[in-house]
Amino acid sequence: METVAIFGVGLIGGSFALALRHAGFKGVILGVSSPRTIEQAVALRVIDAGVDEETAARQADLIYLAQPIHEILNSIARLNPWVKPEALVTDAGSTKTAVTQHASRYLRRCEFLGGHPLAGKETAGVSSAEPQLFQGRKYVVTPFHSEQLAVTAVRNFLIWLDKIGAVRVVLDPAEHDRAVAYTSHVPQLAATALALALKNSGANLDVFGPGVLDMTRLAMSPFSVWKDILETNSSEIRSALSIYIAALQRLTDAVGSEDMRNQFEQGADLARQLRGSKLFRGVE
Repeated sequence: METVAIFGVGLIGGSFALALRHAGFKGVILGVSSPRTIEQAVALRVIDAGVDEETAARQADLIYLAQPIHEILNSIARLNPWVKPEALVTDAGSTKTAVTQHASRYLRRCEFLGGHPLAGKETAGVSSAEPQLFQGRKYVVTPFHSEQLAVTAVRNFLIWLDKIGAVRVVLDPAEHDRAVAYTSHVPQLAATALALALKNSGANLDVFGPGVLDMTRLAMSPFSVWKDILETNSSEIRSALSIYIAALQRLTDAVGSEDMRNQFEQGADLARQLRGSKLFRGVE
């Protein structure tokens, strides 16, 4: 792998570029983004140069799509005439079914591997990028079939994931989307809902402790990041939300009753289970 092209040099794309450099990549890293972002990314030495998408696709051994989901879909639809047959296209989108279906339809001349790094911050943009962002974090890959993991371009990419410290998880795209609806998308919406409830409560907001700060941290995530995620995983999110709302209703019914003890114990059991997982990395 001599040339990498990053489409969308923001937090994730920029961090991937920095992580590659930190892990020993000596090749060329190209960026495809807005002129302002490219200027900033070059100044910060995140990428070597900015180019248009056709130039990037014709030169790259690895094309890393780190844009919002709909932009990823649009890029996939345009890439096929330009890519090198031995190249790999991968993405960092937070939903996988729509992306992998699109790639299967439009991208025929080279390999495609769906991906989703479970890493991020409340802040976006290349100025927030850091080489350690993926270290110890789960990185889901969603191959079309298990044999694809042995293809040379895919295998080389997986080796680089290991080098940057990511923890690889292999899932079916639909299984991924069901899982993240519960573990990522509902937590975001729950944080937003709690912040909205507090905003409209009329309560004295001078009285708060670290708990409310922890619970509303995700509410600072920009909608621009979440818009496409919510649109492309809407059915799974609605299903997960309905189960979450039912759990809230059980808590509402249990307030002041002995059943609340059972609710607390079941919740604590799941929280301990997550923290006992070999894939757990503590949060700030």
